[in-house]
Amino acid sequence: QTGPVIDMPVPASFNDITQDPNLENYIGWVWYEKKVLLPLRWLQDNFSTRVVLRFGSAHYYSIVWVNGVQVMEHEGGHLPFEADISSIVQGSPGVPCRITVALNNTLTPHTLPPGSIQYMDDKARYPKNYFVQNIRFDFFNYAGIHRPVVLYTTPSVYIDDITVTTASSESVAMVQYQVSVVGSTLYSLSLSLRDQEGKVVATGDGAAGELKVLNPNLWWPYLMHENPGYRYSLEVKMEAQVNGALLEDLYTLPVGIRTVHVTSTQFLINGRPFYFHGVNKHEDADIRGKGLDWPLVMKDFNLLRWLGANSFRTSHYPYAEEIMDLCDAYGIVVIDECPGVGIKMVESFGNKSLQHHLDVMEELIRRDKNRPSVVMWSVANEPASELPPAAHYFKTLIAHTKALDPSRPVTFVTDANYALDHGAPYVDVICVNSYFSWYHDSGHLEVIPLQLTTQFESWYKTYQKPIIQSEYGADSVPGLHSDPPLMFSEEYQKALLSEYHSVFDKKRKEYVVGELIWNFADFMTNQGTTRVLGNKKGIFTRQRQPKSAAFVLRERYWKIANESSCLTPIMKSHNLFL
Repeated sequence: QTGPVIDMPVPASFNDITQDPNLENYIGWVWYEKKVLLPLRWLQDNFSTRVVLRFGSAHYYSIVWVNGVQVMEHEGGHLPFEADISSIVQGSPGVPCRITVALNNTLTPHTLPPGSIQYMDDKARYPKNYFVQNIRFDFFNYAGIHRPVVLYTTPSVYIDDITVTTASSESVAMVQYQVSVVGSTLYSLSLSLRDQEGKVVATGDGAAGELKVLNPNLWWPYLMHENPGYRYSLEVKMEAQVNGALLEDLYTLPVGIRTVHVTSTQFLINGRPFYFHGVNKHEDADIRGKGLDWPLVMKDFNLLRWLGANSFRTSHYPYAEEIMDLCDAYGIVVIDECPGVGIKMVESFGNKSLQHHLDVMEELIRRDKNRPSVVMWSVANEPASELPPAAHYFKTLIAHTKALDPSRPVTFVTDANYALDHGAPYVDVICVNSYFSWYHDSGHLEVIPLQLTTQFESWYKTYQKPIIQSEYGADSVPGLHSDPPLMFSEEYQKALLSEYHSVFDKKRKEYVVGELIWNFADFMTNQGTTRVLGNKKGIFTRQRQPKSAAFVLRERYWKIANESSCLTPIMKSHNLFL
C-alpha cells in the first residue's frame, strides 16, 4: 500500500468523484481491489467448468491479478478484455477471490489516442519533477474502470466466436455463419434462427454454413421503415463429450439482415439511398465522467429519437456494448470509430504506432462485426494526414480493416486540405470536418455558403466519392442571447447551422450523403482560455436540456425523414420494458 485508500465506484471515471484536485488531473498508476466469494458449483467441477473475468473497458493500460497471480495485461481504453482464471480460483473453494487492477492513464506518442509527457525544467517557475500530460484532442482524458466487470462461466469446451454476414433480395435472405469452438476438436454444432415471435425460420449444423430465410424482415434504420431495428435470434448449440460427460454451450446472437453498398454518389442500406441526419456524441456526463450509466444512456436514446436523428458516430472511440445493443434494437445507424484521435506528431505514424492501431482495429471488429447498426468503420479522426508518412499508414490500416471485414466501407474523418490529404485515396466515403465562421473567419456567417460549397465541390471533383459533413457547429452558452447574432449566443449557433443547412440541401441532391452535428451535448475538456467548463458546442447541455439549436435540428431532421420516407410520424404509446 503506497497511498491513501478510498472507495471508488465501478463503472466510473475516478476524476470527478472526490473533492481532491490532485485526483481530478492525476496522471499515473492507480490501483483497484475487490474481494468476491464465488459460487461453490463454479469451483467444484475443475474439468468441465471454466471461470472467466471480463472487463468491459478500463482506461488506459491495465494489469490484472487474481489472488496475487497476474492473469492479463491490456493496452487501450474503450474495448473489452478477459482472462480464464479457473486454475487460480478452483483450487480454493470457500476462500474469497481477490481481484487487483493496476491502471495507468499516461498517453505517449505510440498510444491510441497519442499524447506526450512534458517535463518542465525551469526551476524558477516549476517544482522539481513537475510534468504535464499533453494531448492533441479536445475532450477530457477521463480514466478509471469505465464499464462493467463481470465473472462468468462456460464449459471447458465452449463457443468462442461467431461471425455472421447477410445478403438479401426481396423474397429471400442468406445468413452466412462461422462458429469457432475452443477446448476440443470433437464436438457437434446445431443452429436455429428464430424470428421475433420465436418461430424457427431456418436451421443448420456444423462450424460454417448458410441459412436461407424466405420473405425476410430486413433490419431498417429508424424513420426508414415502420418497424426499424428488426432482429432475428441465432441460437448456436454446441455439444461435446469430455471424460465421458456431455458438455453443452448455448449462445444466442441477435442478427439483423441488411446490406450496405457505396456508389460514387450514394450510401445504400438494403438497396435504398440512406442519408445520415445525426449527431456526434461523447461518453461524458457530470460526476461519472465516461462511466457507463444506464439512466443517462436511455435519456440519450430518447433525445436522439425525439430529435429525429437516425445515426451517430462514436466520436472518438468505441462506445459501450450496452449502447451499441440499443442502436441495433432501435435502428440507429453507427459509424464505429476507433480511438485514433489526436494523431498529429510524426512519431505517431511510425511502425510501433501502426502495429498498435492494427491491433485495436482487430479488437474493435471482433467486438462489433455482427452489429447491423454498424455500417462503416472509422479508423481515425482529424489526423495530420497531410504528412507524407500518412500515405503508407492509412493505406496499410484501411487494407487491414477491409481484410478483417470485407462487408463494410471504411473511412477516416479529415480536416486536412483536399489537395494535401495523403489518406483520402484509400477511404470509401469522404468524411470532412469544418468550422467556417467559428475557428476561421470568426463571426462572419456570410462566408459560409461560398466556403462550404467550395469544400464539397473540391473534394468531389478530386475523388468522386460520396461525402458526409462529419462535424460542423458553434459553441453556445445556454441562456446567452444576442440579436443580431454574436458568437457564443444561442442565436449565433442557430444562424450558423442554418447557413450550413442551406448548402447541405443543395448538395444532398448530388453527392452529400450525411450531416452530423458537433455535438449532441456539451462535454468536458482540458482547461483552456477558449473552454468554459468544457466544450459548449452541444445542442443539449451536459445535463441533457435543449438549447435553441436543438429545436432547429429537430424540425430539419423530421422534415428530411418525411421527405425520404412514406412514414407518417406518429407518437407511439409508451410501453415500458424493464
